[in-house]
Amino acid sequence: MKQELPKVYEPEKVEDRMYAAWKKSGFFNPDVCVEKGVCAQDAKPFSIVLPPPNVTGRLHIGHAVMLAIEDAMVRFHRMKGDRTLWVPGTDHAAIATQSKVEGILFEEEGKTRHDLGREEFLKRVDRYAQESHDTIVTQSMKMGASLDWSREAFTLDAKRVLAVRTAFKRMYEDGLIYQGHRIVNWDPVMQTTVSDDEVEHIEEKAPFYYFQYGPFVIGTARPETKFGDKYVVMHPDDERYIQYENGQKIELEWINGPILATVIKDEAVDRDFGSGVMTITPWHDTIDFDIAQRHGLEKEQIIDYDGKLMEIAGEFAGMPIQDARKKIIEKLEQKGLLVRVEENYVHNIATNSRGGGVIEPQIKKQWFIAVNKEFEQSDRRVTLKSLMRDSVKSGQITILPQRFEKIYFHWIENLRDWCISRQIWYGHRIPVWYKGDEVHVAVEPPTGEGWQQDPDTLDTWFSAGLWTFSTLGWPDETAQDFSIYHPTTVLETGYDILFFWVARMILMARYHVGHIPFQYVYLHGLVRDEKGRKMSKSLGNIIDPLDVISKYGTDAVRLSLLIGSTPGNDVKLSEEKIASFRNFSNKLWNISRFILGNMTTEETHIDSEQLTLADKWILAKTDILIREITNDYENFRFSVAGEKLRDFTWGDFADWYLEMAKIEGNKDPILLHVLKNLLILWHPLIPFVTEEIYHSLPAKLKGRDFLLVEKWPKPFFPEQDASPVKKIQMIRDAVLSLRMFRAEMHIPYKTAFDIVIVAGDDAGIFKGHTAILKQFLKLGEVNVHESCERPARSFALCSGSVEMFIDTQQFSENSIDFGSYIKKMDQELMSVVQYIHRMKKKLGNIPFVQNAPREIVAQEKQKLSDALLRKNILERSIELNKDLSR
Repeated sequence: MKQELPKVYEPEKVEDRMYAAWKKSGFFNPDVCVEKGVCAQDAKPFSIVLPPPNVTGRLHIGHAVMLAIEDAMVRFHRMKGDRTLWVPGTDHAAIATQSKVEGILFEEEGKTRHDLGREEFLKRVDRYAQESHDTIVTQSMKMGASLDWSREAFTLDAKRVLAVRTAFKRMYEDGLIYQGHRIVNWDPVMQTTVSDDEVEHIEEKAPFYYFQYGPFVIGTARPETKFGDKYVVMHPDDERYIQYENGQKIELEWINGPILATVIKDEAVDRDFGSGVMTITPWHDTIDFDIAQRHGLEKEQIIDYDGKLMEIAGEFAGMPIQDARKKIIEKLEQKGLLVRVEENYVHNIATNSRGGGVIEPQIKKQWFIAVNKEFEQSDRRVTLKSLMRDSVKSGQITILPQRFEKIYFHWIENLRDWCISRQIWYGHRIPVWYKGDEVHVAVEPPTGEGWQQDPDTLDTWFSAGLWTFSTLGWPDETAQDFSIYHPTTVLETGYDILFFWVARMILMARYHVGHIPFQYVYLHGLVRDEKGRKMSKSLGNIIDPLDVISKYGTDAVRLSLLIGSTPGNDVKLSEEKIASFRNFSNKLWNISRFILGNMTTEETHIDSEQLTLADKWILAKTDILIREITNDYENFRFSVAGEKLRDFTWGDFADWYLEMAKIEGNKDPILLHVLKNLLILWHPLIPFVTEEIYHSLPAKLKGRDFLLVEKWPKPFFPEQDASPVKKIQMIRDAVLSLRMFRAEMHIPYKTAFDIVIVAGDDAGIFKGHTAILKQFLKLGEVNVHESCERPARSFALCSGSVEMFIDTQQFSENSIDFGSYIKKMDQELMSVVQYIHRMKKKLGNIPFVQNAPREIVAQEKQKLSDALLRKNILERSIELNKDLSR
């Protein structure tokens, strides 16, 4: 009979207990789900790997949105009966973690890693990484993430070491990994190379200098690199310099005396920038390096690996860049070679996003992956770059939102060989050993004396690129997990690492396992504050997920991150938003408490022969909701799903049907049916409160021990019948029109008044529901007619095709100004007409319709449709009341 829920939902008393029960049940593991009949052995697999958080501290709010979105996917597919696997793990994050520990070591002990030595330092890093890992796991559990912890992986554990070494060896033997001298991003502070994608460009204002270089004027923000400049480059089609020939020699005075410069004609020069002429420093600039490669030019190092000028700088040798720059300018000015200085020139300086050091491009002997080299695969010649391009272009992989495909292709086209070696200690050691001139590349170290392993480690993205298949048993391609779950279904991650990680995963999977790593890429946006600003310590607007979870509960935090979040778009977050969703959790709790606390029977069977129109309406609306939410979840529209569920729960169910049920009575089976389906539909988004309520449902209503694995619902009616929805909507529209009238005219809620309804063929609907009209509106007499002569001295309200008449004599003289209400309708009509004009213009904008998310376009079209309907109603109401408005 009655089931008493506590008066207030208290997340802090539920969440840890509930997560422990879920974890103990084993249902996070798909093998257990198969064993216990939650999903079939041959069920369609749904698999996803968690983008492994770096073991550099705590999870931030960006990780929280990732966990909320992925958990919503996973819970839906598990309940749907798919064989669902979500693999957890963490990333050793090589350079980021080492930088963090080095900072702590210096701050606390005043020591560097070299003071400790490699072995002892790595022990410190391992301890730090383990502590961070434990924190991250705890936070992931607090977010309700239903990860299969039995399959947890770490990018630096033994299985991943095997995968990384196997991958390196294969690519080396195919000639795709090579060692060579190329220009790289060098961090003089951390003394290591840095990936192109880990270079952060920071805007700064600095002087821009123009110098006389023989007959030419050249410009630069970095005069300290110009000592070796002996090539002057111009566009071959620049008519200003048509008299100069490629390879022509020109004698000129320069920083440390006369030099012989060579003219080079190359299309890389921007004719519209400055004088259209530039000198090049091939050792310290990527574009200059490429020009030198094309023309077979000499390259000379100007700055050493510590960021100091070399012997070529003459009197400036040994000086740090910043110290030397001013003195170089003074010398050039004394020699009459300084033409002018442009102050406050805005440009970007390259920094190491992991360590903060200013990048100095250098030519160094490093390990690279050749992205343009052809090799044989499946009887055709391909390159790694072509495999990456083809995976998306062919439609095998879908990127959401689709607009990021253009950005992806642009990045692929400009992709250079990937420098994979790092001069740091923490990470995967390069599996190459040397003894004299002998080189041994293998998974296992060579036997015998005298072998020395390469001291460098691999770029962390090398191991991360193998993540979808290294976590599933590869290199053993007969592993059960690999055969069942790869390729994975979806990769969900932030759009800011589309190139860091996503592209490299496609590269690695297409080469090593011969197929794509995932079918979909879902790119979520950044989490910003309520003003749209990026969260930062300096702004003081950072929201810590654990802090707000303890204050408002996990479900509220998850919902605030999911609703309003669409692929590729940033989401705004504030404590006020989180608090509002805590209120919704309480609303769902109170609805459930009311239903369960007022049950008179535990009967769950619904007798189709005894259904009233209101019953048929709520059952039909629930069926529509099931179909739409299922489709939304299938297509990753979590925000849309949340909004629909909120509107139905708070509106259709709580505000309307529960009130109708109070009038009609004896609705327990229907109320329980709708409530159970709501709990299921809501569960992927707000798992804790829904699971807690589920356990209070009558036993025979529950299909499983946990809502976590309850069967996904099917519609009650075999065929969709729109008539109950249409009929009840007519009653609702009438109620809303009358409520608006009462509110605008300031008629006290306790003041009843009589109305006449003229509804044509729909009169029977209103006649059968006068009790509901009276209850919702506190009306007196309600007279319904198919047609009748308009009552004298009446005020008319329209609702769809229905006309409602209110006798103005019911109210004391001058107590209600009907004329003012008509004027308000006139004003509203003008606003609606203007709004319709704007919406038609917006939807007539072809680029908007083609490029905006599909659900946004659908919402805009619905707004236009609603506005047109409102316009018609207002026009009819104004016309009917024209006598009163005189």
